[in-house]
Amino acid sequence: MTAHPALIEWPEDPSDAAGLALWTSEDIATATGGRASARFAVSGVEIDSRDVVEGDLFFALKGESSDGHRYLEGAAGRGAAGAVVEHASFGPHVLVSNTSSALEDLGKAARSRVDAGIIGVTGSAGKTGVKEALYSALDRACRGRAHRSVKSYNNHVGVPLSLARMPAATRFGVFEMGMNHTGELAALTRLVRPHVAIVTTIAPAHIGHFSGEEEIADAKGEIFEGLERGGVAIIPADSRHFERLRAKAALHAERVISFGSNRDATVRLIDALPAPGGGTLVTADLDGRKVCYTIAQPGAHWVTNSLAVMAAVEAIGGDLGAAGLALAEMEGLAGRGARNTIPASAGDGSGRALLIDESYNANPASMAVTLQQLGQTPATRRIAILGSMRELGADEARYHADLAGPVAEGKVDRLILVGPEMAALASALGKSGAGSLAAAIDVAHVENTAEAAQCLAADGVRGGDAILVKGSNSVGLGALVRSLTAREQ
Repeated sequence: MTAHPALIEWPEDPSDAAGLALWTSEDIATATGGRASARFAVSGVEIDSRDVVEGDLFFALKGESSDGHRYLEGAAGRGAAGAVVEHASFGPHVLVSNTSSALEDLGKAARSRVDAGIIGVTGSAGKTGVKEALYSALDRACRGRAHRSVKSYNNHVGVPLSLARMPAATRFGVFEMGMNHTGELAALTRLVRPHVAIVTTIAPAHIGHFSGEEEIADAKGEIFEGLERGGVAIIPADSRHFERLRAKAALHAERVISFGSNRDATVRLIDALPAPGGGTLVTADLDGRKVCYTIAQPGAHWVTNSLAVMAAVEAIGGDLGAAGLALAEMEGLAGRGARNTIPASAGDGSGRALLIDESYNANPASMAVTLQQLGQTPATRRIAILGSMRELGADEARYHADLAGPVAEGKVDRLILVGPEMAALASALGKSGAGSLAAAIDVAHVENTAEAAQCLAADGVRGGDAILVKGSNSVGLGALVRSLTAREQ
């Protein structure tokens, strides 16, 4: 049987004629105002010599405590095809006056050369998950020509790096942008120049650098300043800062779309039901059109995230069907909700336990949501290992103490608190961990991740346990997750 050509051939696309190289030395020199020592072509861009693979362009960036020029030999040994440097070097290179400025210039050149729909994502929580879901949805429907910032490359180095890695044939680009000071996002969004800009939520993350949540909302609203003409702003309808965000968005966007449960939301949640095998079956109203889809990720926060994803896919001209499939298949991200099963170590060592990895970041809002989800997770015993929440300013003790309610809602049986800031929560719970909130909780307060690992090992992991690990990245709880999952390797 011979298949019909229309079923096995992609339609022709003008971008098919684009070269295979990501950048040539001539392109790099033109974009950066530098001088190439030789002709070369690269297939990737890297700033960490340890991550260089064959064919990469290595940027020798200078930092406060390091100088990338010291690692040129190592980068070349790993296969770098060329480098961007500030002083003449062995091997193929482009000589520039400032490598950090050159990286930004290359990012600008990458943005200028594509004919792509660009989405920018920011927010106090959920931005990485929304970015990954959008990428999966758009990549599925455009022959693999979607691009996104990897990991959490969302700062003044990560954003231009992510732009510089964008191929010329890209059809959709999704870029995460973060900030912890006023003015940072304004600079980043003018590099990205999105057609669609999303604010996922406003919460007291990095509030130590701001006077209050209102100032955080204003800083997140800076993402709209870089919108292209005719751009779309997407904002959370259920946020108490909605009107503030809408007013900011209206200054720069042709259209403002809201998402959430609010009856006036443009993309409105109609219903959310538990799906067979986990996740949620969602019914939503997309500006008068009803859609139904399944989300693999558990939790009410993912229901809300999915509404933002659907709003952005429609606004950028993507495929809603592909978006639904992507949400149904999307797995948890390492450090941000990944779920692993690990072998039991206590008793006879039989059975399996669930490890929920939320070790990358934490703020009061995300802590509350994640603990709520833990309480809804079937388990014979629930263990929460919670690390300090950083950059909360003068009210950090109150924010930590206020987690007593979410801990009770999480039906936690055993609680290991990590870091000096968690002393406030330990005090709020009392020595028994009971207080007036719930039945007694086994509470331990330790100083660091190593002590947390010892504390967990002392009682062991039992079959049927559900173990949540969550804290600010600087606490280092990712090392505990890696040690627990290493036994599976």
